[in-house]
Amino acid sequence: MSDADDRVPAGRRVRLAGCLITAAAVLVPVAGAFQPAQASAQPSVSPVGAPQQIQVTTPGVGLTPDKDKATWAQRQLIGIAAVANAKKKIGSPYVWGATGPNTFDCSGLVQWAYKKAGVKIPRVTYAQYNKIDEKITWKNLAVGDLVFFNAKGHVGIVSKRQGAKLWMIHAPYTGSYVKQVKLDGYRRQTFAGAVRPF
Repeated sequence: MSDADDRVPAGRRVRLAGCLITAAAVLVPVAGAFQPAQASAQPSVSPVGAPQQIQVTTPGVGLTPDKDKATWAQRQLIGIAAVANAKKKIGSPYVWGATGPNTFDCSGLVQWAYKKAGVKIPRVTYAQYNKIDEKITWKNLAVGDLVFFNAKGHVGIVSKRQGAKLWMIHAPYTGSYVKQVKLDGYRRQTFAGAVRPF
């Protein structure tokens, strides 16, 4: 058979075109009126005739969530964003009293990381622990939680969890630099509490 034999007959092509125009007229208003299940996701739809691209704003990132209304997934995105900010500073020198963007002490690092994620937290370790309401036990730690050690004199941010194994990013002491470390037995013994800023 030739290519010409595979073509749709002219009369049928007209009927098909009419169906497509009708379908477009029905579907486009529905797509424009689409309301997502989560109010924080805002889709935008291209005009008729343009390639259809849907863009969804990431919920929660850059905003302090209302914990009574935000889902765990929305809240967790903020903690993940704070950790991503801290990871960018691995290798930066520890300087006592420094709050970034190029040098940090321990509480300055976590404050800076959360500020970049849209959440304001206090400056020093004791205030960070006391002023952030949601306290977390060791077994319930999640990425983004702040962990305190040595009678709350030192703080880091939980950066990774694999089963019971945990890691944090912290600015350790003068002469050192921002690094990611595993929370080993020593850290477990000196653990003084944890809070969830997101």
